Amino acid sequence: MQSLWMIAASFLFACMGVCVKLGALRFSTGELVFYRGLIGLLMMAVLLRVQGIPFATPHWKLQLSRGLSGTVALMCYFFALGILPLATAVTLNYTSPIFVALILALWFREPVGPLRHAAVALGFVGVVLLLKPTLQPDQWPGALGGLGSGLIASLAYINVRELGRAGEPEARTVLWFSLITAAFGLPWALGSDHLHRLDASGLAIVLGVGGFGGCAQLAMTRAYRYGKTIVSANLAYTTVIFSSAFGALLWDERLPWTSFIAIALIVASGVLVSLASRKPAPVAESD
Repeated sequence: MQSLWMIAASFLFACMGVCVKLGALRFSTGELVFYRGLIGLLMMAVLLRVQGIPFATPHWKLQLSRGLSGTVALMCYFFALGILPLATAVTLNYTSPIFVALILALWFREPVGPLRHAAVALGFVGVVLLLKPTLQPDQWPGALGGLGSGLIASLAYINVRELGRAGEPEARTVLWFSLITAAFGLPWALGSDHLHRLDASGLAIVLGVGGFGGCAQLAMTRAYRYGKTIVSANLAYTTVIFSSAFGALLWDERLPWTSFIAIALIVASGVLVSLASRKPAPVAESD
């Protein structure tokens, strides 16, 4: 069930990506970041009220760390998108599962195991093959930004896990992240040329960005709270599969045969890391 939460989050993130791609033709990046945070904030505020959970958190340091790391990772990702081709920036951003595995092994001294490391690497190979990125010599600042987004995002994922272990409700974690994202996105939006008026189609786009993004964060937070961190991080690769499918359906982006091999590698990596993380069943003692 925990794996299903991460797969659901990946699907919702892909839906959000579709809305962002549509919104990029009408809104600035700062506006999209702000709307994502604002709508997610309102959604989680309503959910917390319904559940009777207070907004205040006893784990404000962890929440601040998670919110800041996630928001800075998002900004690094946007910086990379401004310099690099889309495929290159996405691939570099998806180095976060590898950094998660390294942080767990080196910082938390957790026994990750070579098999799970190999599974994460296999998934990354699939992402590279699927997106076929290219990097020019004058694009190193963007490359560093993309790698920075992967590294800092891995810190956000670790903080999500620690918040879950501390018993923090998922909705409150997403609320604080959305609040920080909106707070960073607002001056960015105001610093652009001008704020665009929201007509019916524009409102639908930003509601999709914020709604899908907020629900995806909620599902991802639950996955990291109850599931294994490496499994959840590796299953995030399925976002690439969903995004590729949306590209083919909505923009007639036909996939070459190498892409199907890449998708198979990504799926295989998810299965492999799940098997490597499964605890063996206890052996019953005979009479």
